Amino acid sequence: MKKITIRDLDINGKKVLIRVDYNVPISEEGVIQDDTRIVLSLETIRYALERKCKIILISHLGRPKGKRIDSMSLKPCAAHLSKLLNLEVKFVDDCIGESVQLAISSMKNGDIIVLENLRFYNEETKDNIEFAKKLAFADVYINDAFGAIHRAHASVHAIAGCYEHKGIGLLMEKELHFLDKVLEGRERPFIAIIGGAKVSDKIEVIESLIQKVDKLIICGAMAFTFLKALNYDVGSSLVEDDKLEIAQSIMEKVGATGCKLILPVDFVVVDDIQKSEDTRIIQAGKKFDNKKGVDIGPESIDLFKKEIEGARLIFWNGPAGIFEIDAYAKGTLEIARLLSLVEGITIVGGGDTVSAVKKAKVSDKITHISTGGGASLEYISGKSLPGLEVLPNLS
Repeated sequence: MKKITIRDLDINGKKVLIRVDYNVPISEEGVIQDDTRIVLSLETIRYALERKCKIILISHLGRPKGKRIDSMSLKPCAAHLSKLLNLEVKFVDDCIGESVQLAISSMKNGDIIVLENLRFYNEETKDNIEFAKKLAFADVYINDAFGAIHRAHASVHAIAGCYEHKGIGLLMEKELHFLDKVLEGRERPFIAIIGGAKVSDKIEVIESLIQKVDKLIICGAMAFTFLKALNYDVGSSLVEDDKLEIAQSIMEKVGATGCKLILPVDFVVVDDIQKSEDTRIIQAGKKFDNKKGVDIGPESIDLFKKEIEGARLIFWNGPAGIFEIDAYAKGTLEIARLLSLVEGITIVGGGDTVSAVKKAKVSDKITHISTGGGASLEYISGKSLPGLEVLPNLS
C-alpha cells in the first residue's frame, strides 16, 4: 500500500515540520564525518523550498539519554546544511518551548530552521504524547527519517496523532520503493548477501529472505556460527554457541525452499587482532589452530563473484570481516566493487555496509543506498514499522 507523500499534500506557503534523520557521525572537533543522510534529505527540503514553505527540521543525534550533551548538538548539521543549500539555515538551541515558538513566529516563506536534538528530552524515546503535542507547531507533518521509522518515539509515532495533514518525504518514498522490490522479489536471479557479527541480529530477515531469494550468501563473523553448526573447526573466531540450533534450522529451511546457501570457503585468520601483519589464509574445514577469522579469503571472493554475476537484484547488509581495521577490510570492499559491476538492481543497507561502498568509491554505481540499516531489516522481515503505520495510505 502506497503512503501519502509530500507531493500529495497542499503545502504551498505553509509551515512544514519535517522529521529528518541527521544522526550522523561528528568528530570531537564538531566536523561531520559522513554527510550521506544530510545530502539525501535535500530533495524533500528543496521540494518544500520551491513551494515557499516555512521549513522546520527536527532530528535526534546519538543517545544522550535525556541530557544536554554539547557533542551531540545538531548545530554542526545546521551549518553543514546551510553550505549544501547555499542558504541561511537558522539553528535554535532547543526543540520545544518559548525560544522555538519565537523563532517560528518570525519565519518568512522560504526560511529554514533546525531545532536542537530531540533526545535531549527523555520524553522523545518514551513516545510521550504531551511532548509530541509540543512539537505540533506547523500546518503539515512530513516524516522523511527512514532510519528512525522503526522506533516508537514521539517525533515519529505519537506526533502523527497531532496532525491532520501528514505524509512521507521523498527520501522515505524512495526507500520504500526499493525495499518493496526486495519484498516482492520479482527480478531474477535475486541474491541476498548478509554479513555482520551476529546471527541473532538477523535471524528474522534471513528467514524472510530464504523464502524469496535464489541465492543467500552468508559472510562476516556470523558465518562461523553456521560453520560450527556443520561441525567445522573455527578456532577462536566469534561464534554464538546459543544460536547453533537456529543456524542448523535455517540451513534445513534453505534446503526445503530450493534457495542456494553459500558460505565462505576460506578466511583471513590471525592469532591477535591487533597484530594484522601476522595474517594467514585457512580454508574452511581445515584446522584453525585456535586462530581467529577476521575476513573472507581470496577463494571466497572469487566464489562470490561467480555467484553474483548475472544477478538482476541484489540486497546486501553487513560486512564480510572486521571492516573497521583496514587490514581486514578487503573482503568487504571487494563485495562492494563486485556489486558496482552488476547490471541489475543493487540495494545496500546498514552503516558499515554503506561505509564500505563509500570507501570503495562505488556509491554512484549502486542503485540504492539505504539510510536505515535496522529499519530496512525490520521492513524486509515483514514487521510493521511504528512510524509508518500511523501515516495515511494513498486512497
